[in-house]
Amino acid sequence: MRCIIARFPFDLMKSEVEQSMKGVKPEPVVGASVIIGRRTFPIMQVGQVITGQDRRDFTAGEVMRALSRLGFTCRPASELAPPHSV
Repeated sequence: MRCIIARFPFDLMKSEVEQSMKGVKPEPVVGASVIIGRRTFPIMQVGQVITGQDRRDFTAGEVMRALSRLGFTCRPASELAPPHSV
């Protein structure tokens, strides 16, 4: 599937993303996340690995859209936030 991340076109396949993330230790999730295999990765970590770009060059939304279109389960940062007490 062709997608644009940080103004650059990428041809991504689900199997290639899974292969790229094999052997990569997930960082602690503090924002948006994606489930790849049985592990949960921060969206920005996955974006950096699959694009080879610096995390400052793209947004979590760009990577989340691309991974969602490939069939991965993505969770926005708001789902991870603890409920506010009143």
